[in-house]
Amino acid sequence: MAETKSYDLVVVGAGPGGYTAAVRAVQLGFKTACVEKEAHLGGVCLNVGCIPSKALLDSSGHLLQARESLQDHGIRFDGLSFDLAAMMARKEKVVSDLTGQVRKLLEGSGVDVIHGTASLSGPHAVAVASAEGGERTLMAERILLAAGSAPVEVPDLPFDGKHIVDSTGALAFDAVPGHLVVVGGGYIGLELGSVWRRLGASVTVVEVLPRIASTLDGQVRRALERILKKQGLVFHLNTRVSGAEVRGEKIAVAVEGKAGAAILECDRVLVAVGRRPLTQGLNLASVGVETDGKTGYIRVNTRYQTRVDSIYAIGDLIPGPALAHKASAEGVAAVENMAGLPGEVNYDALPSVVYTWPEVAGVGITEEEAREKEIPYRTGIYPFLGSGRARCMGESDGFVKLISHSRTDRILGVHIIGSHGAEMIAEAALAVEFGAASEDVARTVHAHPTLAEALQEAAHAARKKVRPA
Repeated sequence: MAETKSYDLVVVGAGPGGYTAAVRAVQLGFKTACVEKEAHLGGVCLNVGCIPSKALLDSSGHLLQARESLQDHGIRFDGLSFDLAAMMARKEKVVSDLTGQVRKLLEGSGVDVIHGTASLSGPHAVAVASAEGGERTLMAERILLAAGSAPVEVPDLPFDGKHIVDSTGALAFDAVPGHLVVVGGGYIGLELGSVWRRLGASVTVVEVLPRIASTLDGQVRRALERILKKQGLVFHLNTRVSGAEVRGEKIAVAVEGKAGAAILECDRVLVAVGRRPLTQGLNLASVGVETDGKTGYIRVNTRYQTRVDSIYAIGDLIPGPALAHKASAEGVAAVENMAGLPGEVNYDALPSVVYTWPEVAGVGITEEEAREKEIPYRTGIYPFLGSGRARCMGESDGFVKLISHSRTDRILGVHIIGSHGAEMIAEAALAVEFGAASEDVARTVHAHPTLAEALQEAAHAARKKVRPA
């Protein structure tokens, strides 16, 4: 007879959204269980996404710095080399340490961690099948779905785990490919393409759109493309892949663009064209949970509640960018809504980052969006060439761009391309969240010399365009 246990909340998925929600639920007095099908907690982000990719980006970044810029600081090397196996081992240790911390966090908070594959067996019931073949039922007053997402597979490029891989495969190559073709010019493709380019691979990015990283502010995006080209990445834009054929140890990738058809011969193909919600196997339809037929996203209201009142969904299962911090914020908001608190997420203040070098970070609307929405605006731009700290670091590429409302002076968006832009965006996100004006940032004293002064100077630049009443 299957074991049955009752909870106030059962969370399906122990990624950033799920484990954060589970901890918050316990803080609010809910008896909580968190179900995870994988052996290691943390979801895609910690295991095969954000964390391992950043570990490799940091490692390869150190190599690039040693090879190309440290001599400017008077630091020289003889016989510089790298050990890919050691680099990969370090990445795995970072992942292992962090996933272990997630387990300690959940168990230390009083969350019951249950391993197995979850499916809905009713509006208040979750069936959990273990890897050993056993099954148990968890009864819950409420259920939160946080199962995450998986890479989208292109019909003409089926993953084989060796020659044609997804982002998980590209994090675990046992050798540097001579030529890597990246299908998709979004964040994931650019980041992983940068890793292998720094380690010595030739990298070609094939993008069906006329631009890379299409959601970025146009001025920032164009600067990023120029810099990545200087670093050696090759871009085929307005180009689609029509197929690939494995020929021995090589792969022939057929592409079609404005210049006509061509064959790209390479050693590995990374397909990074997006992610899809992992709803398969959750048994949604049987309990009445609705999904969008076109995208597969679960439909929720502003409280993250599905059509079934007892079932909620967050993160990559619902519309919006597939970002770990979005999922975490939604997890907290959903649980607070369950507890009768005013939980919400301000999507206008949701930052995003591309971890290339230089880094690209943004929050709020782009200049193109301001034009499209006919919002009166002004911009302030400050180059890192003018930053004393950036000059000392030898990292003067890029700029900070601030967009403010031309009448109210409220900051509408901030976009950064430059060294440590991922860290700088936090101040900008706080400014957008609190409805700050460019004058507020301009008048806030920033430590000198720091990279953050560039944001202050961009605010001053926007203020210079203010006309006296």
